[in-house]
Amino acid sequence: MLPTTRNADRTRGPIPSHCFPKARFSKAIAATIAGTLMSLSLPALAADLEEIQERGYMEVATEDNYAPFNFIEGGDAKGFNADVLEELRDYADFEIRQEILPWTGLLAAVSNDQYDMALTGASVSDERLRVFNYTPPYASAQHFAIKRADDDSISDVDDLSDKTVGVQAGSVLLSRLPELETMLEDDGGELGEVVQYESYPEAFADLANGRLDYVIDSAVPVNTLVASKPDVFAKGPAVSGAGYVSWPVPKDSPELLEYMTGFLEHLKENGRLAELQEKWFGESFPNLPEKPLKSVEQFHELAGLDD
Repeated sequence: MLPTTRNADRTRGPIPSHCFPKARFSKAIAATIAGTLMSLSLPALAADLEEIQERGYMEVATEDNYAPFNFIEGGDAKGFNADVLEELRDYADFEIRQEILPWTGLLAAVSNDQYDMALTGASVSDERLRVFNYTPPYASAQHFAIKRADDDSISDVDDLSDKTVGVQAGSVLLSRLPELETMLEDDGGELGEVVQYESYPEAFADLANGRLDYVIDSAVPVNTLVASKPDVFAKGPAVSGAGYVSWPVPKDSPELLEYMTGFLEHLKENGRLAELQEKWFGESFPNLPEKPLKSVEQFHELAGLDD
């Protein structure tokens, strides 16, 4: 059955916020999504380190609506990656130029040679690893359900059966929904209607006003949201296996990947990485993988995922 379209009735900030097509999720749709993500795998032409150094600047793409990684407050960029960007500017011997993009086009822009890398809160996925390498992870990204604080109907995964869920379009959270679908089917349930959003603020608004039953997000933003609005939202059950957040670098930029890995090691050695993790995530992550992620097989082994 083809998805039906629902028009948005609100805007967020200067960018119109709208819902994407709304449809019941299935393995067939999951395959379509995976194929769309894999279509990014055109030859990446972004500059490697030598060219960046010769021209005197690196262009990074970020987003501005995914707290606590990147967001705008009082007209200023805030979040973990905003602070890291300033650290990178002090560390690098070339200029760092930043452009803020909507999440839905950010990775495609990097893969299509418009930017050298993405400095944002990007979860690792099989599809993305076919297009990008990732620097060593800087945060955990296991996925959790978020429910309304007064909703007593959701306490474990089984309670999510046939309920309406919101998730960000084009995200790893969307592509890994088959994990939740399998969990539900193993106990005789089924994944309900899935609504895709350009960004999470609108999804959370719809959850608060009852248009959704739950929203799926990764561990760090879930913890941040619930801590900031405990009377509105509550953390629900885990709906995925292990995951990681890191910075995607095009596969044909191995020297840049090595450079950014060295930058992360620099932040670890001087204690700044742990400070920023505590500041923005509420905890540090001392046991994350220390090497770049370059293949699906490596990712599955580290995350304990089945092939």
